[in-house]
Parts: sequence; C-alpha cells; structure tokens
Amino acid sequence: MPLPTAILLTYGYFLIFGWVLLEQIGLPLPATPVLLAAGALSATEHMNFFAALLAGATACLVADLSWFLFGRRYGHYVLRLLCRFSLEASTCVRRTHESFGRRGAYTLLFAKFVPGLSVVAPPVAGQTGMSLRRFLVFDAGGSIAWAGSLLLAGRLFGDLIAKDPSVLNWLGRFGGALLILGILAFLASRIYRRYSYLRKFRTARLEPETLKQMLDAGEPVYIVDLRHPLELVPDPYTLPGAHHLSPDALAQRSSEIPLDRDIVLYCTCPSEATAAKTAMTLNKLGIARVRPLRGGFDEWKRLGFPLDAIEMAVPTQQ
Repeated sequence: MPLPTAILLTYGYFLIFGWVLLEQIGLPLPATPVLLAAGALSATEHMNFFAALLAGATACLVADLSWFLFGRRYGHYVLRLLCRFSLEASTCVRRTHESFGRRGAYTLLFAKFVPGLSVVAPPVAGQTGMSLRRFLVFDAGGSIAWAGSLLLAGRLFGDLIAKDPSVLNWLGRFGGALLILGILAFLASRIYRRYSYLRKFRTARLEPETLKQMLDAGEPVYIVDLRHPLELVPDPYTLPGAHHLSPDALAQRSSEIPLDRDIVLYCTCPSEATAAKTAMTLNKLGIARVRPLRGGFDEWKRLGFPLDAIEMAVPTQQ
C-alpha cells in the first residue's frame, strides 16, 4: 500500500484531529484536503464517517474555546497576534468585527467557511462578552457544519473509489505530492499577497512622533479613527481631535474631507492594514494627502502620548 494512504488509514482519526487543531489554532495548514480524503475513505469503509466528523469537530471546539477564553481576557491584543499568525491581516480584524456587529453569535455558524474570519471569530466572541454557553452552542454548530460538509463532499467522491478500487491506489501514489504542492502554493500566495499589499504603503506611513510634533505645533491635521465600535469597548479612548468613522462611512463622506491638510488614518490592525486599505480608497477618490499612522492606536498609546476619553453606549451582544 502506498505510504501516504497507509499513514492516513493507520492514524486517520488522530491525523484529522491534529491537522484540524493546528489549522484552527492559526497555523496556515489547510485541513480541507485531509477532511476530503477522510470522507472519501469513509465510502470504502476504511474509515467511519461519524468518527471522522467527531474528530474534526472536537478539534475545532478545543482550539476555538482556547481562543475564546484568551479573547475574553486579552481582547484585541490576541486579535493582532492571530492575524499576524494567519497571514490574513489585511481584512480579518475589520471583517470579523463587522460581522459580529450585524449578526452576533450567528457569525459562528458560517465563520469557518470564510477565509480570515474562522480563526479570529472565537476571540472576538470572547472580547465582546458573549456567554460561554452561547458560544459553545453556536461554535459547535458551525464546526459540525464545516467539517461535515467537507467530509460529505469527500464521501461523494469516495463512491467512485468504491466502484473502482484502483482509484485508491492512484490517490495513494499521487495524493501525497498533490497535498504538499497544494499547501506550498497556498502559503506562497498568502505571503505574496501580503507582501505586495504592504509594500505599497510602507513609505507613506506617518510616525507617531511626527504626528505628535504636528499637533504640538498647532498644525491642522484631520485624524480619523477607523476602529470598529466593538474595539472601543475595552479601550474607550481616541487620539486628540480624531473623528471616529468606519472605512465605508469615510469614503461616502469624502467630499467633507479637507484637502488642505494631512489626513491621518489609524486602526489596530497589524501593519496598519485597514488604514492602508482605506488610504488607497481615498486616493482613488482624489484625496492625495492620506497617511496611515505607523503602529496605529496601540503604538500611540504605548508611547504615552495624550488620549481623549470618549463616551459610548456598550454594544449589546445579539
């Protein structure tokens, strides 16, 4: 029996649990090929479909519960770590907060089907004060739906194996190489997209010290706080004189933005991802003097620069 197939058949359930756990922790190791293969093998009775589903769903719950508890305790610092780890920094923080703001706990039912949303959804749930019981119910539903759909897709393909056993030998001979190539291509594409995206704005970033000097000198600066309202709950402060607007609202109100001064955007995303993306949008709308703040809110706060307290209503968890 070819080696890759022998490993999967011998350590199948442990392999499913371990691989899914690593992916859900945040490592960029796609578990989809493993679950598809397990589903295919279940059609030949080499593996049990429900045992594979239990292994995959349990791995999801273990990883998600850990991040939920960390998110409840450490808030957006955990999100920054996870986004750097998952190579999805350009969209994951903002998209997850927006989804929770609209749908609440129901986000957990489909989060695992959305790249960049899966890993950060559990800590956001903890950060926003969701109850443990509610989290477990919805996260279990989402985990079962995700793992079950992949196993079912593999099971349908496995019917072909049942009709023609020689296909299993072919998969064992070439499946391992294809899996490795797929993982490498996945990692390479993520790294390249992130590098290309950040390179465009590396030279345009404004240093916090420079902004502090501009404010002390009384220079007119239009500062925009791009953080989602949920991010303000554990840290209700903003830079002096900053306008709190979402990226979409800022674009819609671009005609109100003064053109005779620097526009400084900040967020809490790794590498100022949301600020950089919004700066690109404003540039396309004809606003040239737009600069992301290096390090965003966290760096400004770390340096001990002045902050303004804000009053806000605490969002209710749906």
